[in-house]
Amino acid sequence: MIAVDLAQRLRDAGLPWSPAAGDRFVVPDRDLDDEVFVVSDMVVEVHQRPSGQVLGFNGTTEWALDSIETDTVVWLPREQQLRVLLGRQFRALEAQPHGFVVVIERDGAEQQFVDVDAEQAYARALLAVLES
Repeated sequence: MIAVDLAQRLRDAGLPWSPAAGDRFVVPDRDLDDEVFVVSDMVVEVHQRPSGQVLGFNGTTEWALDSIETDTVVWLPREQQLRVLLGRQFRALEAQPHGFVVVIERDGAEQQFVDVDAEQAYARALLAVLES
């Protein structure tokens, strides 16, 4: 799973999110920073409201949190989602003794992004694309 600070950087760089079942997210700055939530039709659902999308927490009567606007949470995209978001720029994922390398092509040149975790390497590559 990618680190929350890296996910926040992706969000701040303009990564769009349309919540779907299976998506992971965190709720920062509400004493829930260490809790990872998953969008599910049974527990956390996406609701369309006139004010925008909200995430509804079903069956959480013990919490004071019934729903939260999507722009106040941080999406933690999965490896496959990150690869899809890289699109045609993605060239390869390579395993190395101490981690993974994601190779992308930008402006006719290959770039490599290294991390101990494959999702993190994908996220670093996507961040570079979004920030360019």
